[in-house]
Amino acid sequence: MALMLLPAIAPVDISVGLGFTEAVRQGDRSQGKVFTPRRRRRWSLQSLYADSKYACVEFEPENTMGLPPPLSSLVTSAAAAAAEAAVSLEQKVYDVILKQSSLVKKKLALTTALDVKPDLAIPGSLSLLKEAYDTCGEVYMKFSCIFVGTLLLTPERRRAIWAIYVWCRRTDELVDGPNASHITPTALDRWESRLEDVFAGCPYDMLDAALSDTVSKYPVDIQPFRDMIEGMRIDLNMPRYQNFDELYLYCYYVAGTVGLMSVPVMGSAPESKATAESVYRAALALGIANQLTNIHGDVGEDARRGRIYLPQDELARFGLSDDEIFDGKVTDKWRSFMKNQIKRARMFFRAAEDGVSELNQASRWLVWASLLLHQQILDEIEANDYNNFTKRASASKAKKLMALPVALGRSLVTPSSLRQSSSAKTRLEGNLCHWIEPPTSEKKML
Repeated sequence: MALMLLPAIAPVDISVGLGFTEAVRQGDRSQGKVFTPRRRRRWSLQSLYADSKYACVEFEPENTMGLPPPLSSLVTSAAAAAAEAAVSLEQKVYDVILKQSSLVKKKLALTTALDVKPDLAIPGSLSLLKEAYDTCGEVYMKFSCIFVGTLLLTPERRRAIWAIYVWCRRTDELVDGPNASHITPTALDRWESRLEDVFAGCPYDMLDAALSDTVSKYPVDIQPFRDMIEGMRIDLNMPRYQNFDELYLYCYYVAGTVGLMSVPVMGSAPESKATAESVYRAALALGIANQLTNIHGDVGEDARRGRIYLPQDELARFGLSDDEIFDGKVTDKWRSFMKNQIKRARMFFRAAEDGVSELNQASRWLVWASLLLHQQILDEIEANDYNNFTKRASASKAKKLMALPVALGRSLVTPSSLRQSSSAKTRLEGNLCHWIEPPTSEKKML
């Protein structure tokens, strides 16, 4: 369930040093302490269609002009209320991006202004830390289909990506792993308390130590990590998503967040003229695109587990119901519905592509590989005549291998901000922010 900028996190049993689920469920720490869950404020689901948030990907809410006057007025009133509430969600997600990019700017300023010597290491701690990162690397190599994509990264960045990947995978395993039936909201609260300690420099185990070291070296904010846990809370309830707004928010929680975690590690190209905010928006778009693709490829598998990650209003618009999803029959209505869903996912991919070129050149191969491999899933769904109920939408090993040199070639392209005129760059900024348009007051600040 994640980015993304990192490879997809599949629900499989992790046996390489990840025996943590029981401790989280019981509330145990290595010292045997039990944590009291912290109360936290929950985000509400708001409409993201307000003010045509998806205009740049050509998806608009249906027009109410053809409805009878009383119903039309009700819809108009509801839309106005949703538009007012949308500012809250819009501001919260945008605040995460602003805070993350602000951390990057502060880090760069400190690095430039000060000649800071590293802290003295406790004897033996460096060897333990190396072992922690090596274990993360083993997990990454075992479960990632694009391990080769990290080879161009510096050793420090490679290890940091491993640490983030493993934390995301462990988080995902809480609700999708073999012990998922034993996980409760309280267990997720404990996992979030554990996260707070990791960011405070108090790791619980070896794998936590790798992440704790990573976040101490890179300007990574804790909020995307918290939000991913929020996505796991949603999964516990196995809800239905009434519209794409709600599904979009879920995709942000479980996938867009990984992009926000990873960009500070990957870094921007020194020659890039793009703003930090635009790069983060592109990372978010790629996370949304990848998660939508994962959802479309796993419709049958999710249905067998009682889950439907598809907008209910759009299913109804095409004459489809939950029962038809569970029956798993490919009909003309289903084909039409899936064509529409795939079109939207590809629009998010296109919105993200220019942002990839703004990353540090050594980091681009990994991201391009992830992007191209996920796009192959959409191709396979189409090749299977939209039968994503019983046929696995997976490209052959040969196709996956062929994508790697293509990704490498694209990673060598000059940042798009240097290839475009100022007017074209303005259009790019519009494309990258169509799903999170900054509030008017913030626009004046950027």
